[in-house]
Amino acid sequence: VCLTCCSRDVMVKINQICHKNSVKFFTGDVFGYHGYMFADLGEHEFVEEKTKVAKVSPGVEDGPDTKKAKLDSPETTMVKKRVVFCQLKEALEKAAPKRIAPDYFFLQ
Repeated sequence: VCLTCCSRDVMVKINQICHKNSVKFFTGDVFGYHGYMFADLGEHEFVEEKTKVAKVSPGVEDGPDTKKAKLDSPETTMVKKRVVFCQLKEALEKAAPKRIAPDYFFLQ
């Protein structure tokens, strides 16, 4: 569900319904040069690509082994990750950080 130009109460209510039914939720708006965006993806699983760096022996700084390690393309592995997103109501109730962006007040 994607929302824009809605009141805070409507966004919170629809987000609660979406979260309860495991539906992904996005909301946002723009006010001139300022804007905000919020996403609640519930329990979101994704795959991240990690690059393995070739390690060179500490005693070998020059030679064919070092050149080979630099020329080989790096190996990548896929790592499965899981993130649990919070609801809009929870995000709005959290203590504000020390340095607050103006967009925070627009949403409030």
